[in-house]
Amino acid sequence: MNNKLSVASRILVAFASGALIAVFFLPAWRIDLFAPQYPEGLTMNIWINGLSGDVDVINGLNHYIGMEKISEKMFPEFSFLPYVVGFFMLLGMIVAVTGNRKFLLAYLGLTVLGGALAMYDFYKWGYKYGHNLDQTAPIQIPGFSYQPPLFGHKRILNFDAYSFPDVGGWIVIAAAGLAFGVWFVEWYKNRKAAKKIKSGASSLAVPALVISLIIASCSPKTEPFKYGKDNCYFCKMGIIDPKFGGEVVTQKSKVYKFDDVICMVRFLQSGTLREEEIAKKVIINFEKENDFLDVSKAIFWVSPELRSPMGSNAAAFSTQQAAANMKGDKEGQLATWDELYKKVK
Repeated sequence: MNNKLSVASRILVAFASGALIAVFFLPAWRIDLFAPQYPEGLTMNIWINGLSGDVDVINGLNHYIGMEKISEKMFPEFSFLPYVVGFFMLLGMIVAVTGNRKFLLAYLGLTVLGGALAMYDFYKWGYKYGHNLDQTAPIQIPGFSYQPPLFGHKRILNFDAYSFPDVGGWIVIAAAGLAFGVWFVEWYKNRKAAKKIKSGASSLAVPALVISLIIASCSPKTEPFKYGKDNCYFCKMGIIDPKFGGEVVTQKSKVYKFDDVICMVRFLQSGTLREEEIAKKVIINFEKENDFLDVSKAIFWVSPELRSPMGSNAAAFSTQQAAANMKGDKEGQLATWDELYKKVK
C-alpha cells in the first residue's frame, strides 16, 4: 500500500488548512432572535476571540428574566482559540508538505475531536446561561429555562431563537469536509489498487497451482496392494498377507511389488535397478494395512513366530517403541533396514 498522498491531494489539504485563516476575519457562529417587536431580528456573532452584534440589546432584554449579562469574560476559550486554529493550520501544512497518509488520518481525527469538544463546550455554556437565573428578576416563570439552541431553532417565550454557523464557521466545515474528501479518495484509490494486485496474484496462482498439480501427479507414487490379485515381482507368488510386503518405485513411476521383505532385498541385490533409478523403497507397516514406511526409517522385528510368506519372518514398525511393544518377551530381535539387508544372502 502506498503511504504517500498524491500531489493533487496535498494541494487540496494545503488549501483546506489555509482556508482556516478565515475565522480570524469572519465570525464563526451566530445566534439570531426574532420576535414581533423585533421583526428584523437581533444577532449575536461569536468569533474565535470575541463577540459582536446586538449583544447590548440582548442583555437589556435578558435582564428582565434574570439571565446573566453576556460578555467576553464568560468565554475563557477566547484566550486560546486563535492558537488552536493556528495549530490546525500548521498541522495541515505539515500533512501537505510530507504527503504522509497517516499524518492526514491523525489530522482528521483531531479535527473530529476538536469539533466535538467545541460543541460540548458551547452546550455547557448555553445550559449554564439558560438555567442560572437571578431569583430577584422582574419576570419569573417557575420551572422554565431559557437555554439557547445548540444548533437549529428553539421557541423561547415569544422569541424564535436560531443557532447556526456563521460565514467563518461554514468555511471551517467546508475545509474539514474537503480534507475528509481527500482521505476518502486516497483510501478508495488504494483499495482499488490493492484489489488489482490481489487479482493479478490470483491469476498467477491458478497456473502455478496447475503446474504444481501436474508435477505432483507426475511424481513417483506407491500403489496400494490388491490382495489376491497382485503377484510378487521376484518370486511370482500371489500377495495375500496384508502385514508383510514392500514396494520399489522408480523415478519413472514404475512400481515393483513384493510379498516379503526377503524378496524385496534379493531383487535390490540382483542389480536389476541402479540406485539412482530408484525413487522410493517402502515396506508395509505391520500394524496398519497398506500404510507404507520408508525402509530407512522403519524398525524391524525379526522372529520365527511371525511366519512371513517367504520366510524372512521380519515385520516393519514405524517406531522403535512400537516394535518393542509388539515383541515384548517373545523370541527375536529388533533390526534396522541396513542390518536386515546385510543378513540376506
